[in-house]
Amino acid sequence: MEFPDYPSTPRRFEVRPGISMSYLDEGPRDGEVVVMVHGNPSWSYYWRHLALGLRDRYRCIVPDHVGMGLSDKPDDGGGVRPPADPAAARYDYTLQSRIDDLGALLRHAGIDDATPVTLAVHDWGGMIGFGWALSHMPQVKRLVVLNTAAFPLPAAKPMPWQLSLGRDSAVGGWAIRRFNLFARGAARFGTVRKLPADVRAAFAGVYDGWDNAIATLRFMQDIPLREGDRAWPLVAEAGRRLHELADRPAFIGWGLRDFVFDRHFLAGFRDALPRAQVMAFDDAGHYVLEDRHEVLVPAIREFLDANLAT
Repeated sequence: MEFPDYPSTPRRFEVRPGISMSYLDEGPRDGEVVVMVHGNPSWSYYWRHLALGLRDRYRCIVPDHVGMGLSDKPDDGGGVRPPADPAAARYDYTLQSRIDDLGALLRHAGIDDATPVTLAVHDWGGMIGFGWALSHMPQVKRLVVLNTAAFPLPAAKPMPWQLSLGRDSAVGGWAIRRFNLFARGAARFGTVRKLPADVRAAFAGVYDGWDNAIATLRFMQDIPLREGDRAWPLVAEAGRRLHELADRPAFIGWGLRDFVFDRHFLAGFRDALPRAQVMAFDDAGHYVLEDRHEVLVPAIREFLDANLAT
C-alpha cells in the first residue's frame, strides 16, 4: 500500500506483551519535542504535512494507536465474532488504554518527566493527549489544537447520528467493521477539498477487513455521554481542568464545516484557553490539515518558533 508524502519508515515497539505500536520519530534527538496525537478513524498519516514542516528543528513523535494505522490490531474477544486464535493477544479498547499507551511510548522514546512537550491533538486524540496531560501538567509547554475535544459533549450539541450508528447500534457496528464505513466515509466527506484517490486510500485502506476495522468501531463505542460510561470520569476531569493550561501558549486551528467537532467545541476551547491564537476556516472540514495544510503548517511553525518551550 502506498502512503503519499508519509515522512519515513515508522518505528515499532512492544507497548504491551505481544502487541506492537507503530510510530514516527522525526527530527533531531535534541530538538524540542512535539507529540502529535491522532483520533478516529485516522492515524499518524494525518500529521504528515506538519511532521515534514517541523522535523528540521523539532523532534516529532507521532504514534499510531493500537488497532490503528500500522500498529497491531488485536482482537478484544468481544463483538460479533470471536478471534480465530483464542490465545492471541487481547486488548481493552478504552480511553485509559490509549492514555497508558501514549505514556509508554514517550518513556520508550526517552521523554522523561523533565522533558518539555508540545501537545498537538486532533479528534479523539484531544482526549488522549489531554488525558495524559492531567498527570503531566508541568511538562506541557505549548498546545496545538485541531478539531478535537477535551471535555464532554456540549449541552447544545446533539450527538451526530453517524457516531450513534456505531456507538449504539449492533447492526450499525457490524456494518462499520464489515464494510469499513467510518474510515472510508471520513476520507471522502471529512474534507471540503476532494482528496486524491491515493490519499483517500492511504487513510482508509489500513482498516480494510473485519479484523483491521476493529478500533474504528471500538473508539465510537467508547464515546462517553453520561456518568456510568467507562471514559466519563477521564473526560469530565479533563473538562474541569482544561483551564489550568490557559497560561500556556496555544494555537487553535479549526475547520468550521466539521459536523462533529463544530463551533460548539471551538467555543469550549476559546472559553478555556482565552489567550489562544485561533485560525478558523469556513472552507475546511474535520480533516482541517488536509484542507488547509498550506496555511496551517507555516502558521503552526511560526507559533512554535515564537514560543520556545525551553
